[in-house]
Amino acid sequence: MASPHPARAARTTGIALLMLGLTSTVALTGCGGTTDEGDGKAGTKDSASAAPKGAVTRQQAAKIVDNYAAVNGKANATRNAKLLATVEGGQVHEQSKADYKTFSTWTKADRSDYEKPFSYQDRTYYIPAGEDWFAVKATATGSKIPALLVFDKAGGAWKLTSAVYSDAPIPAIDTGNHGFATAVAPSTRVGSLAPNDVSAAFEDLYETGGKKAGAAISHTTDPAKGALKLYKERDTFDLAKWATKKFFAKDPAYGTTYALRLADGGVLAVVPTAHTQETLLKQQYMGSFEINPNKEESVYNPAKRAIVTDTFQGMTLATLPKSGKPSVIAYEYRMTDSK
Repeated sequence: MASPHPARAARTTGIALLMLGLTSTVALTGCGGTTDEGDGKAGTKDSASAAPKGAVTRQQAAKIVDNYAAVNGKANATRNAKLLATVEGGQVHEQSKADYKTFSTWTKADRSDYEKPFSYQDRTYYIPAGEDWFAVKATATGSKIPALLVFDKAGGAWKLTSAVYSDAPIPAIDTGNHGFATAVAPSTRVGSLAPNDVSAAFEDLYETGGKKAGAAISHTTDPAKGALKLYKERDTFDLAKWATKKFFAKDPAYGTTYALRLADGGVLAVVPTAHTQETLLKQQYMGSFEINPNKEESVYNPAKRAIVTDTFQGMTLATLPKSGKPSVIAYEYRMTDSK
């Protein structure tokens, strides 16, 4: 999934209900993009026994990233999920499986682009001391959008477990510990929230318009504005008189949050997140009409029904300052189910 190919889906932006068939058309907005940037210097061994150590050297990290890109490219070309699972896990793999499942619904241009091999350039490695994972900021072939990729051990193999592509600048990460980054426990409060609190706050923007947990994070970033726009439009989409649309926070498929100390003392966190979107016929139309799922929803469930519940699994990139509200600066979702 973490390739220069277009981000396939985010959230539904609307649903058109037509009389005499009542068809639901769900338009998905892309969240995030694909990025790579890197530098690849810094995995030198320190001869002092007391010096900090990371899970890998930069040279080892480079080989892991190269292998991921090569295997991912081969898997994408034929949608080989078994092959992809050897180098990918976590929340990012949930999104990749959704890509493979809905591939036939994409445009010819998107399918062609997705099948192209790619590599990561301009790499900057962030290897936290004393941890068993590492991160890479990079850009992918043909892209100028930076991404933060996280590699972790799963089943004894290194796998990409998180990947968020950001149009917003990724802030400078502190590498002052002998060239190593400093990991922050996800439960550690940084200013007003801990990294583990970001998902509930961000999903609240969809669910309540940020009136509850969402009040604790910034509403001024593009991801926050996008979420709030969907909340505001939930009752004003075309022909909304026939159906309601609501969002509900959901536990992500994989709940691991990764956090690194920033150069300014704040924290940068890659946070898994998820929600459902429920489109429901109003009571007075029950029994007389049904909702026809769109092409992507039909991949999961082609049946006409009175309620369509779509699941979106995602990841966010968030900054948590020492004072002030945290900000979600990038996000990425895929529809992973529809019932």
